[in-house]
Amino acid sequence: MEFPDKKVNHYCEDHTTAESSVLSDLNRKTHLKVLMPNMLSGHLQGRLLAMLSSMIRPERVLEIGTYTGYSAICFAEGLKEGGKITTIDINEELEDIVYTYLEKAGVSDRVDFIIGNALELIPGMEGEFDLVFIDADKENYLKYYELVLPKLKPGGFIIADNVLWSGKVLDGAKHQDAETSALIEFNETIHNDPRVANILLPVRDGLMLLRKI
Repeated sequence: MEFPDKKVNHYCEDHTTAESSVLSDLNRKTHLKVLMPNMLSGHLQGRLLAMLSSMIRPERVLEIGTYTGYSAICFAEGLKEGGKITTIDINEELEDIVYTYLEKAGVSDRVDFIIGNALELIPGMEGEFDLVFIDADKENYLKYYELVLPKLKPGGFIIADNVLWSGKVLDGAKHQDAETSALIEFNETIHNDPRVANILLPVRDGLMLLRKI
């Protein structure tokens, strides 16, 4: 995973509110102990997710792809009083880290962490969500989108991570792997879907932010 100009990214981080000590510790632990640490949202993107959550003030958040729990902790910062985050991940090997840091961040009572296949779990979920974060296997982004859109409140938001895919989406003819092809199709579908308004932000590996009309 390659991100935009590192000097620009560092400058942005230097002029962004610092991550909490718990998030900083989780950031460091993820890079030391977990494979593919670039999957972590990290300082800059994490502060953006926390800011968006604070602006939206969601009562119910659905996160598809927990990883080590960094983004869930960020979303918890903006939850409405009594709000809940449901976060799903298929990898049970990171369960201990997730629970440890949700507890350290003081948000374990606001986060329901589920180990399982999101494609199987989402259809059975009742009620509506104010905010959905998609950050799981890229080949299934469109499937996740179609599953969650009917469960999203009118005016609700979906954020999808990694939609630039290290810039590979710019040249689909050169990069014909399944993940790149899936993300190109996802980006085009979102952009042409009259049910939503969208903006693609070049933050880290690309964030697609959309609102249900």
